[in-house]
Order: sequence, then C-alpha cells, then structure tokens
Amino acid sequence: MFKKFLATALSLGMVGAAVPAPVQANDGLDNHRIKHVLLISVDGLHALDVANYVANHKGSALAELASHGVTFSNARTPSLSDSFPGLLALVTGGSPISHGLFYDVSYDRTIFAPDSDCSGQPGNMMVFDESIDLYVQVNGSPVSQNVIDPTALPKYIDANGKCSAFFPHNAIRTNTIFEVVKAAGHRTAWADKHPAYDLVNGPTGKGVDDLFTPEITNNNGFDNTVSVVCTANNDALKVTAIINEIHGLTHDGKLGAGIPGVFGMNFQAVSVGQKLAKDNKDGSCVADTDSTINGQPGGYLDGLGTPTAVLNYGLKFVDDSLGKMIKALKSQGIYDSTLFIVSAKHGQSPINPAKVNKPGHFADIVFALDNSNPNGIIINNAGNNCASGPCGFVQDDDITLIWLPDQSQTANVVNYLNANASALFIDEVLSGNELKLKFNDPLTDSRTPDILIQPLYGTIYTTSGKKNAEHGGMSFGDTNVGLIVSNPELPSHTVKTPVTTAQVAPTILKALGIDPTELHAVRKEGTQILPLLADEEGHEK
Repeated sequence: MFKKFLATALSLGMVGAAVPAPVQANDGLDNHRIKHVLLISVDGLHALDVANYVANHKGSALAELASHGVTFSNARTPSLSDSFPGLLALVTGGSPISHGLFYDVSYDRTIFAPDSDCSGQPGNMMVFDESIDLYVQVNGSPVSQNVIDPTALPKYIDANGKCSAFFPHNAIRTNTIFEVVKAAGHRTAWADKHPAYDLVNGPTGKGVDDLFTPEITNNNGFDNTVSVVCTANNDALKVTAIINEIHGLTHDGKLGAGIPGVFGMNFQAVSVGQKLAKDNKDGSCVADTDSTINGQPGGYLDGLGTPTAVLNYGLKFVDDSLGKMIKALKSQGIYDSTLFIVSAKHGQSPINPAKVNKPGHFADIVFALDNSNPNGIIINNAGNNCASGPCGFVQDDDITLIWLPDQSQTANVVNYLNANASALFIDEVLSGNELKLKFNDPLTDSRTPDILIQPLYGTIYTTSGKKNAEHGGMSFGDTNVGLIVSNPELPSHTVKTPVTTAQVAPTILKALGIDPTELHAVRKEGTQILPLLADEEGHEK
C-alpha cells in the first residue's frame, strides 16, 4: 500500500538530529506505486492562507488534496526567500550554500558585463530577470519572444577558457531533480514566469525536456502584474500546459513522449494579489477594466490573514486551476499513482497591512542620513552610481544584500549601520562570523554578500506606490509557506514539526524510487526527506 510506503519511507526523515544524515536509497520503497510527481508552487502562499482557505472552502481543490494528504503547517523556505532560492530549494534540496543563487538580480565577483571580452578585473551584477529576454517591437512596444537573448547575459570564462554568455543554468552549482529524474529514464517538464527559469535545467542545461516560460513582465512593455486578472490569464497559459502534459502531450498540445515523471509550474496570481496596492492602477490590463475588483486594494484586511477581494480572486483562480489538474489526473487514470505537491517558492511580508513601512531604497536612505560619511558613500556608490563592473552591488526588497567593492571595509560599514539601525529601520545586520554560520564565507565564495540586513518587520525598502508587500527576506511572513503532499492512499494529517521546503526535492526522488542522494545538495547539506507522523499502518502516533 502507498500509505505504508510513504509512512515508512518518509518517517525516516523526521527533523530533530543536530546533524541529519542523508537518506539512504532503498528504505521502504519496494513495490512503490508513485509513477508521477506534480509539483506546484503558488508563489506567496502562506501556511495561514492554506489553513484559512481549506477551513472556509470545504469543497475546494485544496481541501480535497488536504483530505488525503499531509499538510505541513510549519514549513519554512531556506533563507533567502526570493524566487530563485525559493524554487531551487524545492528542486535541488539545498540553499545558497549549495546552489549559489541569492536573488534573480545579484552579484558575482568572477563574472563580467554583457559587453565585455572578459578582460580586466572581474565582478559584475548577475541579472536573470525579464531584461534578458529576446524582444521584438509590436506596435511600438517591446514584446518578449519567451526565449533568452544571449547578448543580454553577463559573460564568464568557461571551462574551455572562452569568454562566453553566462546562462542561468551555468550559474547553478548543483544538480536538480529534473536532471536526476531524466537520467533515470523519465520525461520532465516545468513552466514558469520568465525565460530565466532556464535555471531549472541544472548545470547540464538539459534537465527539462519541456520547459515553458511565458514572460509575465515585458521589460519596458506591458506588465501583467499590474492586475491580478491579467496575472491569472498569464498563469492560465501554464495551467493549459500542465493539462496537456497530463494527457501525454507537450505543453503546447503536440504529440509528446508520454506523461512526465516529474512536472509542474508556478502561479503568480496569489503573489500579485498580495502585493498590489491597487488592482489595475494604470488601467493597462484591458481584461480587468470591467471587473468588480478593478481599482480595489490587494493584500489582506487584517493581521489574521483575511484576504481582500483582489487577493481572494487570485486564491480562487489557483484553487479552480488545481481542480482542473485533479480532474485531468482522474480522467487519465493516474490520480492514484501521482504524488501531488502544493507549496510556494516564498511567502510575502507583511500580512498585517498596519505594519507596512516603505521608507525608500536602502542606499538612498543611508546616503540621506549623512552624505559625507565614507561608509554611506560606499553603499550609495554600490547601490546607485555604478551600472556594471567590479564596484559592488546593493539589492533590496524586504531585505538588503550588500556586496562591497572593497571587502576590507566590511567591519567599518557594519559598525556604521549598527550605530544607525533605528534610522535605517534595521532589525539585524549579518556579516563576518555570524553570516558564516548561515552561508558560505564571502571572502572565498564569489556569490555570498558581505552584509545581509533584515529590516524591522513590515519594512520594504522602496518608495513604490504599486505594492504593499514584498518577499526575499528571512521574516516569518516571507518564509512560512504552505506545503501539502497529497495522494489518495494517504491519510489526512497536519504536521506541525518544523520542516523546510528543501526537503521536498529528496522526497520527490524517494517517491519515484530514486536515490535522494543523487542530488548533490542533499549530500552536501544533509537534507532529510519530509516526515510523516504515522506508523506503517498509517495510524497517527
């Protein structure tokens, strides 16, 4: 029975050991029944959102999945909680310690600018967002062709000593579930919001057989995320891709090579519904102009997680879409042999609208505090005055990451920041030995920031009037995400034991009968498979 398999196998991953040992290959996996894993990331989805939605929508798809699944109500993303490290946790079993990605726009001390010939001093921003797409002009506006433009990528010296374009998959330092599952003879597929999610292909660049990346935000063009309705319409393209793949087709409905062993997508509708200060504020989403939520605020009504109408639209759209996937799995006769996982790359902060504080970009408020202080000048230069080259970088949202051009100045800058913590809305400054307890040493790792700043809860380092929440940091709102692992053979459980989303990746391999230690990050970080609080007969302990 599947419940025996999963109860026996996954209970081996109980959290608690100070230094957990990696899982072994053959524990409890005889006669396993799982043939497919469908992994869904509902970006922004908190554990609280799952609990509230299931409680208030008894006939919902989330309620059905939870009714024969394990709900992990205390799941956290590994730090940090931006989209890149959040997704990589789910598909590598690791954190930036292993995969080396801190943000979609970050810094690497070994790469060069896109127009460089790789001569001179290395060090440059590592930009993997919508700006690296290939665009064409349509009626005077840039429209993404949903592929990467190699000329927009940073450069690096490759293994052959050649100055080459640095693709997202070149940046990841560890393999992914897609590479491992494909090597085991299964088909793989994934759908996401930018072509930059080539990242999931892994270092080989070939892990995903069917990668579908319809751009959600055209650089300097139309942005679907101005509206939860247009965002949902973009998500719907990926939902159609999943339905096609469930029927053994490619994402665009062509005859394929069968149902993938592992496949999935991300949703943006909830994340956008949480962030919007006003839905369709500029009126550019024509599909939204007549809707009842047009012009309404997004986010939550209170600190209890009561969604606004805008956010509720996103939640309902996602739930309806999950229902379509469940229906398709049943119609294909594979619902019983599919492990259906719903989680999130990241949460969103703050939930409580009364906590929102938007004082401005971090480099700006540091410089405004004292524009003659040499430490403030260093941060301002790294944040504002150098578009490319080895001059450091400041990335901010509801966290701030600082890469300094002169790492010998780290202690001086940190002392200045700590002395002015109140004026800069700082809760914690991580650097030096404290930072090395959590991440690699920035003096030996080209990607690790020299300084990480966690602001006071609710602070977003921006002046944007478009959003009232953000992600990327290490707060509870950012990191406590929904996680349901579901299959008809599973009894319903809610597990409050702390787990991380990195444990999803080895769990997926375990369910498919593949050794989880095939994932390099699992071996390096000792990542456990997810626990089940059940004995071999499925009875609660």
